[in-house]
Amino acid sequence: MQGKLYLCATPIGNLEDITFRVLETLKSVDLIAAEDTRHSIKLLNHFSIKTPMTSYHEYNKVEKARALVERMREGVNVALITDAGTPGISDPGEELVRQCYEAGLEVTSLPGPAACITALTMSGLSTRRFCFEAFLPADKKEKEWILKELQTETRTIVLYEAPHHLVRTLEELCAALGDRRASICRELTKKYETVFQTTLAEAVAYYREHEPRGECVIVIEGRAISEIKKEGRKTWQSMSVEEHMEYYISQGYEKKAAMKQVAEDRGISRRDVYQALL
Repeated sequence: MQGKLYLCATPIGNLEDITFRVLETLKSVDLIAAEDTRHSIKLLNHFSIKTPMTSYHEYNKVEKARALVERMREGVNVALITDAGTPGISDPGEELVRQCYEAGLEVTSLPGPAACITALTMSGLSTRRFCFEAFLPADKKEKEWILKELQTETRTIVLYEAPHHLVRTLEELCAALGDRRASICRELTKKYETVFQTTLAEAVAYYREHEPRGECVIVIEGRAISEIKKEGRKTWQSMSVEEHMEYYISQGYEKKAAMKQVAEDRGISRRDVYQALL
């Protein structure tokens, strides 16, 4: 019988946030693949877990995934953990999952802590629709492209940032998006957890004077749809109905809702939109 991959979410700060199911899984599997075994041994020791560990991180993720897949083919059950949070969310994991599915192996995810969701729910901003950008890329051109894309993003935006890059990132976001409402969430689930409800411009000014500490999650309000409509009325008519639909689909709209919005923008009926798409 082939083994199975268990994606195990681990605490992002407070050890009590680990689930009973994750604890039982870490104890029962044959092998734990950890992003940093030196970090994870503290977690395992705290809960008296003696399961053997091996390293699986960003720099060996392809080659090591092949080795882990072979072990699972031989019947070994593997749990994947990262330093904090859910594997695959801004941490190693997706490559191993991909290789497991290609090899016909079973994969399951054990839900638990994720900094992006924790920050979003306590940000005070809209949670109905959101996009997750993780860390902005280091490559200058790629970063410029993403920031330009975010200028018209109507969903709440969630990003990660390290404290020593926070001011620079806030400056870039403010320059690209304007002075929007934002919440800066720090040290989530830890003793000095803080949620700073502010604006991007105010946050830049504050953190220039106060050195940021701890990993940060930046939550930014999306652009008002009414603003985009006001600026875009002249452009809708220059777009095809297909392009107009694709714009709203890319913003997270369901097809039915996108058709309704396109019809409203263009001053036509939904039936007219439907016919144009045939």
